[in-house]
Amino acid sequence: MTLPKRASLDIKALAKDLRSGHRAALARAITLVESRRGDHQAAARDLVQALLPDTGTAIRVGITGSPGVGKSTTIDALGMFLIERGHKVAVLAVDPSSARTGGSILGDKTRMARLSASDRAYIRPSPAAGTLGGVAAKTREAMLLCEAAGFDVVLVETVGIGQSETAVCDMTDFFLALMLPGAGDELQGIKKGLVELADMIAINKADGDNIKRANLAAAEYRGALHILSPRSEHWQPPVETYSALTGAGIDILWRKILEHRTAMNASGEFAERRREQQVKWMWSMLEQRMMARLRADPAIRSKVRKIEAEVADGRIAPALAAEQIADMLA
Repeated sequence: MTLPKRASLDIKALAKDLRSGHRAALARAITLVESRRGDHQAAARDLVQALLPDTGTAIRVGITGSPGVGKSTTIDALGMFLIERGHKVAVLAVDPSSARTGGSILGDKTRMARLSASDRAYIRPSPAAGTLGGVAAKTREAMLLCEAAGFDVVLVETVGIGQSETAVCDMTDFFLALMLPGAGDELQGIKKGLVELADMIAINKADGDNIKRANLAAAEYRGALHILSPRSEHWQPPVETYSALTGAGIDILWRKILEHRTAMNASGEFAERRREQQVKWMWSMLEQRMMARLRADPAIRSKVRKIEAEVADGRIAPALAAEQIADMLA
């Protein structure tokens, strides 16, 4: 999806088409918010602001897990389960990026064959481009655009390669951590601190000869959760087993997500989390704008390069250098 070379975008028309559920408009809108051009970024801010009243009603689920755990296969199975029950599902799948070039393979669609063929699903792969938490820099905006387009369930698949997972917690209502049976994930997951962030732990590949190992892994996690402080006093994270291959247990995963939403709404914590997420989003955007200004202003960029050289040569302490750069933005 390409955008005009000049800032001649009709934001009102684009917002209208997006509210009507036009897939091409949604794709164009997400491309707009992902663009690094100044005029496109300004237009994207106007678009998101215009659509804000049409957002906030979807169930937002973050899904993470180590490579090979079956995240994409799980999303394919869960997405089809939801579509069969009348839902519209948007998937924001974040692919690993090259640290050197920023490029990525973007192959998630090939692993969600059934979902990608459904007209009630929308899959948008985006490169992580070095963003912590395995979440693309514009995932929040993309999520709001999907909600405005009528998708009532948004699934965010993270990279899951050991980066900080706090980012996905700060933009979703429910954080699902996927694990494998008998692969050493039990202790590894606890070391990462992933267990403390998860609203549910799900052991995948509980089929065939793996069922016994999956049940054993689930028992170990349940034991671990008893000695850890839950993320919320109103919700004790469950541990479930399922099979993305056969579909067994997918209905249980969804039922737990709904039960969590009910519990959070009843306690008032759901609304409070959403408010906190908005504020954290604001600060995240502010940090991005400040970094963009450092890169865009030629005079500032020249001074920053000079300071970098002085830090590298040991002539200036990093703390003092950071203070000098911050003063430039005042």
